[in-house]
Amino acid sequence: MGQVDEQLRVGLVGAGPWATMVHAPGIADHPGTRLTTIWARREEAATELAAAHDAAIAKTPDELIADVDAVAFAVPPGVQAEIAIKAAEQGKHLILEKPIAAGLADAERLADAVKANGVASLVVLTKRYAPETREQLAQLEQQGGWVGGSARWLTGALLGGPFSHSPWRHERGPLDDIGPHAFDLLDATLGTITDVIAANRSEHGLWQIVFRHEGGATSVATMTMTLPLDPGIAEVIVYGEHGHRVLADRGTTAQQAFTNLLDDFVAMIDSGTTEHPLDVRRGLHLQRIIDLARRKAEA
Repeated sequence: MGQVDEQLRVGLVGAGPWATMVHAPGIADHPGTRLTTIWARREEAATELAAAHDAAIAKTPDELIADVDAVAFAVPPGVQAEIAIKAAEQGKHLILEKPIAAGLADAERLADAVKANGVASLVVLTKRYAPETREQLAQLEQQGGWVGGSARWLTGALLGGPFSHSPWRHERGPLDDIGPHAFDLLDATLGTITDVIAANRSEHGLWQIVFRHEGGATSVATMTMTLPLDPGIAEVIVYGEHGHRVLADRGTTAQQAFTNLLDDFVAMIDSGTTEHPLDVRRGLHLQRIIDLARRKAEA
């Protein structure tokens, strides 16, 4: 992407580990964006992150929204949805974390606000912005004939590391945190997920979910964040008349993927486009899958 005439003024909501590692440096270093303002529930964290990137500190989310063209989020879904709705209603473009809300009703409200106000939105489904993922998904679509697949997302992220002290991740577990990544890739490879056939959460926190896809394919997602695996396992496999394929990871980092997201985001706004395969509508689709899987598991 070439240099745009004027940088987008982007405000960042959140100053935790993910904001510090990915969002803030990505926005600050991208040629099409300028990190102007940061707000976080912990003022000391916002102050430290703002100082590192020569950004201002907002005292409230409303103050941040008034000062920018777009808002990026790196906060729990329950915090994100309400602020994002306010931002959309004021015509601000959105970079949303997954899941886009804590529950389906708020996700629907957010999607409605984005549509009603004609703003651009993208959801940070990290692997989808990796060049290798885009290339492989295009190849799988061209070949066709895939009848089934599986996703295994097994980590010890809640046992230690930068996200192990995250209350919402402990409360909602892998279904809400890593589920959107797994479900999105199964959906993209095998066709739209239309139903959750079965869902189970074991006493050890291991989720197993069986999906039905448009066109008749089926798939299984197995996920945990409480197994002592280092490194963790994150893989998607599909199979059909052409044998089987594994979505290969060629080492694109989260930071590189976020830069690619910003390329798309700036291009959308520059061209007046508000639709993208990974916009808020994608987030709403994934929220519906999460909601249905949780209800199936609790039935």
